[in-house]
Amino acid sequence: MKKIILMVLFANLLNASDISQRKVECKNNNAKSCFSVGLELVTGKNAEDQELKALGLDYIRKACIYGDDKACDWQGENYFKDTHYKASIPFLDKSCKRKIKSACEALGTIYRDGLDVRQNDVISREYYESACELKSGNSCINVSLIYRGGFGVKKNREKEKLYYKKACDNGIKVGCSNYTKMDNKDRGIAEPSIWEKIKGVFN
Repeated sequence: MKKIILMVLFANLLNASDISQRKVECKNNNAKSCFSVGLELVTGKNAEDQELKALGLDYIRKACIYGDDKACDWQGENYFKDTHYKASIPFLDKSCKRKIKSACEALGTIYRDGLDVRQNDVISREYYESACELKSGNSCINVSLIYRGGFGVKKNREKEKLYYKKACDNGIKVGCSNYTKMDNKDRGIAEPSIWEKIKGVFN
């Protein structure tokens, strides 16, 4: 038992020494060290201590300033989850430009719903289109709805149909069903009646 206690104490001392070293490196503008220390302070049990969490966020912000893209991604996502939408925008925008799908999705939602910003359908569509191209099926659906309703754009049936197809290709069932309905109508194929659908279940 004594050996186990000594081993744990030794490990803790090594960890404390390692953190101290990384803090020194962070002061010398080492982005990776800043991010590493920051993550340690905002995850696990440390996340329950608001002072430690706040300190960790400061380290992550420094890491982002010093050029660590992952730290910037984390910062934007964290602000968004904590509903600090306006603060999240510059970080999410950089991430979206680096083709981080979730960042583009979040920005589309922020501008669609006017979360801490003036609601803007045009900007929302642009971000959702970017996310759709990065294989976000739900974002493809959102673009379809924008073209269907003419939100910030002229109504465009062809683009509505196109984005339903993209949503379908990315595994969204409602995208498949909506695309099929529109395609059948374009080809003159009548939709089955409710009675025919019911009979089909029992055949």
